[in-house]
Amino acid sequence: MQDLLDLIHQRHSARTPYDSSRAIPQPALDQIVEAASWAPTAHNMQNFEIVVIDDPSTLQAIGAIETRTSPVFLRENARQLSASVEALRQRRTGVIASMFPPAWREPDADFEAIAAAEPAALLSHSLQSAPCLLLVLYDARKRAPASEGDVLGFISLGCVMENMWLTAQSLGLGLQILSVFSSEPVEAALRRMLGFPAHLKIAYACRLGHPAEAHDYVRVRRPLDAFVHRNRYGGEGPI
Repeated sequence: MQDLLDLIHQRHSARTPYDSSRAIPQPALDQIVEAASWAPTAHNMQNFEIVVIDDPSTLQAIGAIETRTSPVFLRENARQLSASVEALRQRRTGVIASMFPPAWREPDADFEAIAAAEPAALLSHSLQSAPCLLLVLYDARKRAPASEGDVLGFISLGCVMENMWLTAQSLGLGLQILSVFSSEPVEAALRRMLGFPAHLKIAYACRLGHPAEAHDYVRVRRPLDAFVHRNRYGGEGPI
């Protein structure tokens, strides 16, 4: 159990560039997708498909796809930012503002104007030389039984993510979730390129590889007594 908790504590988003010369060994890929196959899913729907992309020419073509900054992302991202390490450690949630351009950091900024002024970016900026991309798809025609908005179905996709992430961490591989891949223009371009059918939607993508450089992240979590309630909401006592 302590080994599992240590692995959970060590898991993090490896946001630095990856070493494109170091391919992911097939046994490691096999373990990661095997872990995905055993993720708990609502009603055992197994509501996902995974496209493993490690062909350099395909990754290069994906990297050439243009994407634009979303004002919704900018607005909601700004609410999660802390201006300093001290503020982040006190807040215990969110991320440090210095990870993003200065114009993105003000919560009351005109994000529509900022997004409109941003030039188109290439997906290669997000891939950062990753030698492998895992594209997780789900069938938008289905939902978990009696789950309004398919909440349980999306929880299932999260379980797939966690299984893959912990397995990658145990193998010494870096992994980062790339939400930009689920935007409608990017999804449409990838559907044309990779040939997946219209009823399959992109849940998320994972860039996978060996980080080319070390980077220390400030990682914070709330203390247990900040979110655990004993016997009733607001109830106190040791768990």
